[in-house]
Amino acid sequence: MQWNWQQSKSLQPLNRSKLRIYLGTKYYRLKRIIEWYTDDKKYASTFDDSLYPFPIKQHRTLLRRQLKDVDMWYQENKIVNLKIAIKNLNGIIIRPGETFSYWKLIGPTTKRKGYTKGMVLHYGTFQPGIGGGLCQLSNLIYWITLHTPLTVTERHRHSYDVFPDSMRTQPFGSGATCVYNYLDLQILNNTKNTFQLCLNVTENHLVGEWKTLTPETMTYEVYEKEHKITHEHWGSYVRHNTIYRKVFNGQKEMIDDEYITENHALMMYNPLLEYEDEADMY
Repeated sequence: MQWNWQQSKSLQPLNRSKLRIYLGTKYYRLKRIIEWYTDDKKYASTFDDSLYPFPIKQHRTLLRRQLKDVDMWYQENKIVNLKIAIKNLNGIIIRPGETFSYWKLIGPTTKRKGYTKGMVLHYGTFQPGIGGGLCQLSNLIYWITLHTPLTVTERHRHSYDVFPDSMRTQPFGSGATCVYNYLDLQILNNTKNTFQLCLNVTENHLVGEWKTLTPETMTYEVYEKEHKITHEHWGSYVRHNTIYRKVFNGQKEMIDDEYITENHALMMYNPLLEYEDEADMY
């Protein structure tokens, strides 16, 4: 992984007017809707209430975690939003050749649907927004997908590293940011197996799992390389790493070591300071 001056400049914060942000959002949302109905992808749309028999990967993340300078009502409202969103995803099956689209299934996050104001990341800070907090769900789905033979065809990395994370349980940059509807998470089933996504909100956790109709022999170990922090010429710190995964066959022999992605995020806190309240998910 190389980091050059042009890449550094691309992360330097820009001052955009509210009008430009508004018009840009409208443009990219319309562009996505047109794409959904004109491209040649076959989008997953079938649900199955019966659980598939073979678990592939399960993971859970805490629903409530004290974040620095963030009121807890954001966390409670996020839980409301998560419960509404997973009703549109839980039990979805992805047949061979089909593509899972996060936002095509969830749809707009509006008050009319019951969504409330949660935390929305906005140009390196946070603010209340209807439907806020759903990045925790897209992060979880992306993470468990990396432990399957499914292919992630669209994923957007977080441009900002907002909260300190010394207690992180997953590698930095192993999530997927989401903004309706132009920052989507799309997953293609290029296998001969059929996959089912199972989601649940318990008292304390968001739980996600991939299951299949027939067993899978491959297993995966996701890890990071080349983690570093650079102090850029324009004054801010930028965090970098690359994500890889080891692939093991049914005999637990490693058969591949695959490059997944690289991450570059503008740090919104001083990495030289210590923090008491830290988190790995929001």
